[in-house]
Amino acid sequence: MRPRRPWVVGVSGASGTPYAAAVLRGLLDAGESVDLIVSRASRLTLLDETGISFRDAHWPDDLRAWLARGADGKPDAFAPDVSDVRHWAAGDLAAGPSSGSYPVRGMLIVPASTACVAGVALGLSKDLLQRAASVTLKERRSLVVAVRETPLGGQTLKHLVTLDEAGAVVLPASPGFYAGATHIQDLVDFVAGRVLDAAGVPHRLYRRWEGELGASRTGPEPAPDSEAR
Repeated sequence: MRPRRPWVVGVSGASGTPYAAAVLRGLLDAGESVDLIVSRASRLTLLDETGISFRDAHWPDDLRAWLARGADGKPDAFAPDVSDVRHWAAGDLAAGPSSGSYPVRGMLIVPASTACVAGVALGLSKDLLQRAASVTLKERRSLVVAVRETPLGGQTLKHLVTLDEAGAVVLPASPGFYAGATHIQDLVDFVAGRVLDAAGVPHRLYRRWEGELGASRTGPEPAPDSEAR
């Protein structure tokens, strides 16, 4: 049995909890282990966007309800298996991901608020999410920052350049339309797929460009992610 080596997924307080849900489902569908950090601010966003409370004492049930929900708000759109997810409280600075000796594959911050971007760029480590990101950078592991804000101010742009120079992948949550999206879930999955692309995790979340104009309107639909395993 191989040692567990998870991806750390940090969810900050920016709008865009469906992006985080799609990334988490994509990782689990690919057979990846996940260590999850949900910031205190993101719990308010999750409650506002979905009506779901994320509670430390009930996190498996709350996470399952969250990941089962479609981007259009319909419950039970998915059937997630969260058995290989480990949750760490955002205030637990003694948690595994706070140390460079804790084995992980890398970290994905989805969505990343401008406050989170600033904290990671400046090395503030005010909570476990920021500390885990700082550890990821210092250990030269993969860090993908899916920033979700518009417009971007000058200070945030400087912080994003700092993260890029430190080795992170700065990935704005910008859906593409060439993949033939017909549903809000398609747009969410496009962004989630690009996050997984940056991490090197295989998926079938969106139709890839193959150099043929109009293929999204005439070609076959991509297989659902569950059929790609």
